[in-house]
Amino acid sequence: MRGLACVLMFQTHCYDSWLGGEARKTDFLMYSQLGGTLPAPLFLFLAGISFALVTDKLVRKNLSPAEITRTMARRGAEIFAFGLLFRLQEYLISWGWAPWSDLFRVDILNTIGLSMVLMALVCGIALRRADSAKPRPALLVAAMLSAALIALLTPPLWTTWRPSWLPWQIETYVNGVHNLGAPQPWLFPIFPWTAFAFAGLAAGFVLFSDWGRTHATRMLLLLGAGGIALALLSRWLDHLPRQVYSVYDYWHTSPNFFLMRVGILLVIALLSYAWCRWGLGARGFSPMIQLGQTSLLVYWVHIEFVYGRFSLLPKRANNIRSASLGLLIIFLMMLLLSLARTRIDWKAVAQSLRGRWLAPKPAE
Repeated sequence: MRGLACVLMFQTHCYDSWLGGEARKTDFLMYSQLGGTLPAPLFLFLAGISFALVTDKLVRKNLSPAEITRTMARRGAEIFAFGLLFRLQEYLISWGWAPWSDLFRVDILNTIGLSMVLMALVCGIALRRADSAKPRPALLVAAMLSAALIALLTPPLWTTWRPSWLPWQIETYVNGVHNLGAPQPWLFPIFPWTAFAFAGLAAGFVLFSDWGRTHATRMLLLLGAGGIALALLSRWLDHLPRQVYSVYDYWHTSPNFFLMRVGILLVIALLSYAWCRWGLGARGFSPMIQLGQTSLLVYWVHIEFVYGRFSLLPKRANNIRSASLGLLIIFLMMLLLSLARTRIDWKAVAQSLRGRWLAPKPAE
């Protein structure tokens, strides 16, 4: 699933950065951007599933709630720090034309890190209140309630309940307002984006339950069916004659759209499982799986070759054919980078080079 998220991210960024002129008015770009609504939820959803896996392992080792909270929150803080470092790098590379406010832009890495910290706190509270013999039901309920609460609070926090009394550098983490006076849908604030991580956390606790581990195929089929049900429920709720919120925006803040995307994520999880177990993913080398193993690295690097100073093509100046060729090059570059990261023992290379440089010279 991470590999799919990477490919969708590549195409979204490449076409957004490089298409220009009449090409920006085509349905092609519209569908490209529609596909671009999936990478961020995928990354957050998978962060939640991975969090559930690690948390479940720590629970099975009988670690205390405090120890689990500290361990997982520390990892989330590290990811958040990477996000801040990425923003600083982007600012320094773009020195001279990037505004200083870009340092406070809420990107996906920031949100993944904050999501992990929030999940650590919620899991810690749930474990303290849970039956020590059966903690998993409490963890599952806590994850589901947290996802629902974040999704339900998003519309008012973007509109009628906006915390505009906060400095924009802080408010932007709540609703993505940045310094533009209104919430921006292209940013990744806590509301609604962390809800996808909690949805993944809930799905992870289901998948890694005792029954889920021994009946993986049935569990994925049930989750896929549940995803279809959520998508249908989203459509039904969206077409009701009355809405709960005074300001209703289906595509950006509505809990109904959150239900739709969670449903799609669950279906993608089922299809990914089928691909890896019975499809081409189980028959040798898979570029998708390879990219997924180094998703943070390829995310970090490809940005510079698409949006940064080292962009492969002129920005906003290409037709669909040229931009597609650029996309193919980016895909191949990132795949080679991923292979170099995982297939080469860089520690051994460094030790070999250090040995050659520091080796004593033979006496003449």
